[in-house]
Amino acid sequence: MSFTTAAASSSWLMGFTVCLSLIASIGAQNLYVLRQAVQGRHVRACVAWCVASDALLVALGVAGMAQLLGSSPALARALQWGGAAFLLAYGLFAWHRALLAPPAGLQAPGERVARGLLGVIGGLAVITLLNPHVYLDTVVLIGSIGARQDGWLKAVFVLGAASASLAWFVALALAGRRLRRLFADPRAWRVLDALTGAMMLALAWWVWQGA
Repeated sequence: MSFTTAAASSSWLMGFTVCLSLIASIGAQNLYVLRQAVQGRHVRACVAWCVASDALLVALGVAGMAQLLGSSPALARALQWGGAAFLLAYGLFAWHRALLAPPAGLQAPGERVARGLLGVIGGLAVITLLNPHVYLDTVVLIGSIGARQDGWLKAVFVLGAASASLAWFVALALAGRRLRRLFADPRAWRVLDALTGAMMLALAWWVWQGA
């Protein structure tokens, strides 16, 4: 194996591993995609959006956004506070659905109107782009690691990160399809919402502590 091939393989594997370790957790975006997979609504479009947005945000971080945030503590702290607030609101909303929503109302935010393709992707875009915690993961953490790669290896790193995103969301979509029978029972949605709320509040506390 030549030095160039070995360097490219190492950069791709680093991008894949770092990205997968950060996105393979229960978050607002993952739960939204899981819900769409369970309900069979435009799953391929959701996967495509998630992979494209992850690749774009990581590329922005690698291109220099991570360094900009690193040199501006106030902006980085604002993102952390915003992420904590977003996660807190999402967690409380999930607990509200788990405890108070009627069976017909056990739906993710925006799903009552998100029947068509544009509605589903619009809801996913809001959850993705208005969640500052997403920027902390992709732009700051992953981007700062990728920025250390030399020259064209930065692009290879981004490709590795995009590959990890694709693998994860395809697996999530397949898992949702297998869980359709389980979630035919509204009580399963209540349990999922209760667990979601707990996880989102724990994440909000972790982000707030970091700020």
